[in-house]
Amino acid sequence: MFAASDTDEDLVRAAWSGDATSLAVLLARHRAGMLAVALGVLGYGPDAEDAVQDAMLVAMSRIGQVRDPAAVGQWLRTIVRNNCRMRLRSARPVPMADLAGLPLAAGGPTPDELLEQRAQRDWIWHALAGLSEPVRLVMLLRYFSDVTSYEQIAALCGVPVGTVRSRLNQGRTRLTELLRATAELAHDDATRLAQARRREAEQTLVAAERGEFEQVVRYSWWPDLEVVTPDGRASRGPDVLLAGMDLDLTDGVRQRIRNVVASGDVLIWEADLINPPDDPEHCPPSVVWAQRLRDRRVSRIRLFHPRPATPEG
Repeated sequence: MFAASDTDEDLVRAAWSGDATSLAVLLARHRAGMLAVALGVLGYGPDAEDAVQDAMLVAMSRIGQVRDPAAVGQWLRTIVRNNCRMRLRSARPVPMADLAGLPLAAGGPTPDELLEQRAQRDWIWHALAGLSEPVRLVMLLRYFSDVTSYEQIAALCGVPVGTVRSRLNQGRTRLTELLRATAELAHDDATRLAQARRREAEQTLVAAERGEFEQVVRYSWWPDLEVVTPDGRASRGPDVLLAGMDLDLTDGVRQRIRNVVASGDVLIWEADLINPPDDPEHCPPSVVWAQRLRDRRVSRIRLFHPRPATPEG
């Protein structure tokens, strides 16, 4: 347990060692200062609160980059200030992959390495699992996939942009509450789950290339599977996916898994579409499989072709 007498340096060093409670205490201690910065840049309103919530998520993934533990308050306020400036320039919040310009801690872990540190990663992912499925899906897309703009998330989820904004706001608020409530608990191994889900995705595509896609589908997906294709058409059963995969393979199109995001009953595959050399424009460059699970089997799939990112997001 940490007391009010513990210094920022004590808390940062404990967080470096993977102690989730110390990180929660640290963020709570500096939240008022972070909000003051946001209000100074953005003025009063929901954007300032959102900027702080986003900055706290960034800080969780980048605490290992703190160069001077005693000055962590300044580091946190810098994240908020940069976040607010990004909002003013692009009118969207900063995803966890942004703020790449912040100085890296000398000899410290890279962001990817930090995300793999078990205690903090599992704490965050355990808290995410406590969100409702619709809210968790938009949070996973926004912060852990390449589908980060409000417009693309809205198109993938089949909801208005305003609903995406509302769900993100709900998700950030609820996630903060869950993180505070679960900081001292043991959590499932989120890294192991993500690795297992990625292996399943890769094995599924390998099976498809071997002509065994239907066998995998019948085993892993429910017979009454709901499928929504990129053009928005919905159907029941896996037949449309089986036919689409067979057609792609016949035309020489292959898929390569780039990223897998898994949290409870929500599963996202991001795959590159590799077109044949003689027809490089046959398919869009990538596809997202947004999946919902029921009793560990897929009950719903929505396919989506992301547009290339633009500076405006």
